[in-house]
Amino acid sequence: MRALLPLLTCLALSFPAFATISESHGYAQFGTLKYPANFTHFDWVNPRAPKGGQIKLMASGTFDTLNPYTFKGTSLSSAPGFLQYGISELNEPLMVGTGIYDPSGDEPASSYGLIAESVEHSDNYSWVVFNLRKEARFHDGKPITAYDVAFSYRTLIKDGHPQYRSNLQGVKRVDILNRHRIRFVFEQPKNPLLIMRLGELPVLPQHYWKNRDFSATTFEPPLGSGPYRITHVQPGRQVVFERVRDWWGAKLPVNQGKYNFNRVSVEFYRDSVVAFEAFKVGEFDFFIEHQAKNWANGYQFPAVMRGDIIRAEIPHQIPTQTQALFMNGRRATFADSRVREALGLMFDFEWTNRALFYGAYRRSESYYPNSDFTATGKPEGGEWLLLSPYRKQLPPELFTEPFQLPQTEGRGIPRETLRHALKLLAEAGWKASDAGLLNSAGQPLSFEILLVNPRLERILQPYVENLARIGIQANLRTVDSAQYKQRLDHYDYDMILMTLAQSLSPGIEQYLYFHSSQVDVKGGRNYAGIANPIVDDLIDKLLAAQTRDEQVAAARAIDRVLLWNHYTIPNWFISNHRLAYRNRFAHVTTPPYTLGLRAWWLKSLEKTK
Repeated sequence: MRALLPLLTCLALSFPAFATISESHGYAQFGTLKYPANFTHFDWVNPRAPKGGQIKLMASGTFDTLNPYTFKGTSLSSAPGFLQYGISELNEPLMVGTGIYDPSGDEPASSYGLIAESVEHSDNYSWVVFNLRKEARFHDGKPITAYDVAFSYRTLIKDGHPQYRSNLQGVKRVDILNRHRIRFVFEQPKNPLLIMRLGELPVLPQHYWKNRDFSATTFEPPLGSGPYRITHVQPGRQVVFERVRDWWGAKLPVNQGKYNFNRVSVEFYRDSVVAFEAFKVGEFDFFIEHQAKNWANGYQFPAVMRGDIIRAEIPHQIPTQTQALFMNGRRATFADSRVREALGLMFDFEWTNRALFYGAYRRSESYYPNSDFTATGKPEGGEWLLLSPYRKQLPPELFTEPFQLPQTEGRGIPRETLRHALKLLAEAGWKASDAGLLNSAGQPLSFEILLVNPRLERILQPYVENLARIGIQANLRTVDSAQYKQRLDHYDYDMILMTLAQSLSPGIEQYLYFHSSQVDVKGGRNYAGIANPIVDDLIDKLLAAQTRDEQVAAARAIDRVLLWNHYTIPNWFISNHRLAYRNRFAHVTTPPYTLGLRAWWLKSLEKTK
């Protein structure tokens, strides 16, 4: 009996008495999984889709590294829209469904085992165990083990991009239980979100990286374990993926009907006009359209008229990214919320939408457009309960009226709006003079709008002219992508037009976007420099949410506080995919929560009866 005491003590510490342990083939942050343990494939794929052929794609910008996990360089997956294709240089994670590797098509906040065969956790969410598949292999044939998972976690925390330290915070220790079983013990219980984030952990090969500099940029394709491997690289211009014929995961239910092309080549274009012309003459097969003007007027060419190219608008239920003009709150110019509000009043969305966008867009009046997390009307229910303790620190209007951005008739900013903006600026200490608006020190109200896409100049030039009408000097400056990234990483800008990806289950990324601890993190994503203790507290409530209702209430409260503080000037959004593609591809359907190109296939490979 004495010999058993150390073992019993260890077990008691690891698994408290009467603790309930759940084990499943997947994990749902809230509620239950849609697909049972014996499911064979997702509903939106064709499990018998033929495999073969090739597809040619395009990407915007350039790349100078194939390592997507570090602070240095611009990787493939950093290119705008690249991840929508469903193929990347990313390593396979433990689970798929949440995160960016292979997002769910038809349910929010749920993931299913990929490298991990199953997941276990305690009823109080104080630890999680991932049981790895014994058949999981890297491309060199070596098995994926718990040692690789532990190495990945520690390496990304130590040498990876700062986002990993934020995403994966809250782990007290990592225990390798055996070669195919690993446990993460949390610093605090009741942390269901951390289980989901750990499931998204990309698993890196320890044997590959042990003698390499993980933090360095590289054009050597790193060792992976997924459905494709990189076989050709033309730095900054082209990358070619080849399907792995003996891929270990090909028969898993989560992968049925996906990754059907033998060869995927991606060409990088710095200019969208050049890219579109290349698409028209057949240089690549898909074009995801981001310009309303081109969507309205650019598709009257022969291939479309013949039906060789299909032009499709596909509705979706994906929470739209936050797109806005971000004012750098680290700069004294934008320290006063009255100044920020006045600058927002001078942006005439209705004119922009009518004159430049052919009426294609809706104004964003939320940080979470096209989602349940939008703060509509006046706060009530759970949201009101979260906000009420801060009533004295928040604008009284936040509780009594809905947040609304100014609207025009699309013919210019009315005089009353100009007067209101000038009144706000005067209250903030800016006085009108022949030299423009000046502060008490005689300094003009002026700033630079930093851009990386020259096509945005025509969209923002009218805004600059509106500002000039009330004495504000704003200048547009467009720089190349390398300089732009360098300046963003060091917060060396006044105002930028930026997008923040949003998800079906907002969580730790909100911490990265809006928490005060991120204001000075080099390469961070708190672009507006938000340092608001109320926002900090609400983010903590969001991350601690135990139900979907609690999550929705917390996200709406965050949305409302951000809006009423005028940290950004919201732009616009659209709730459908604008996609043009060659009429040689087939698919089952487009699911509500992803474009799903990873499940398409070539028509020519279909068997005829």
